Amino acid sequence: MMAKILMVIAALLALQLATSRVVWASDPSPLQDFCVADNSSKVFVNGFVCKSMDDVKAEDFFTYGLDKPGNTINKLGSNVRAVNVNTIPGLNTLGISMARIDFAPRGLNPPHTHPRATEILTVLEGELYVGFVTSNIGQTNRLFTKILKKGDVFVFPQGLVHFQFNRGHTRATAIAALSSQNPGTITIANAVFGSKPSISDEVLAKAFQVDRKIVDQLQAQFWMDNNN
Repeated sequence: MMAKILMVIAALLALQLATSRVVWASDPSPLQDFCVADNSSKVFVNGFVCKSMDDVKAEDFFTYGLDKPGNTINKLGSNVRAVNVNTIPGLNTLGISMARIDFAPRGLNPPHTHPRATEILTVLEGELYVGFVTSNIGQTNRLFTKILKKGDVFVFPQGLVHFQFNRGHTRATAIAALSSQNPGTITIANAVFGSKPSISDEVLAKAFQVDRKIVDQLQAQFWMDNNN
């Protein structure tokens, strides 16, 4: 009798999981005070191997220079300085990172996604037009936008395409916090038209409903890595 009850409970749990729309995802939780990344290790794991506690230094939790504006003299008119586990080894397993984003007048942080992180953005200087687009399911490709001024905060949900644009005539600066030690960035234009090797122009022409010559022109451009 007890075995049948357990089987029913297991079936109900399986049904609930199969029909649930809620997804839990995050970086691995730390099992000790810290796990400073050992960048010299050749062992490949999901994250980074821990450095020996005896070799850990204060510098492993430190970086500098975030007070200095980034170089925005480029095609996009923006610069992203990421502070993640590659910059601060002590962030390994802690599930958090940040970035400073500088914008020249009319500068753009182009549409992109962070596959492993939600982002929360705070404007420190200037004014930004920001937004994100929902996925194909439910709120089908719905665009949410907002004009942000100094001190304003906006959230970009994990994995969704989003952007920031300085529509003003003065510089703008923002700080972003992200819920992963290594959020990853997929810049849409770069990924679609700048992949190595290139995606078939026939595929892209059909996907975007344009002539192949337009696709060829786009693929021939230099696609800038904005390091976000």
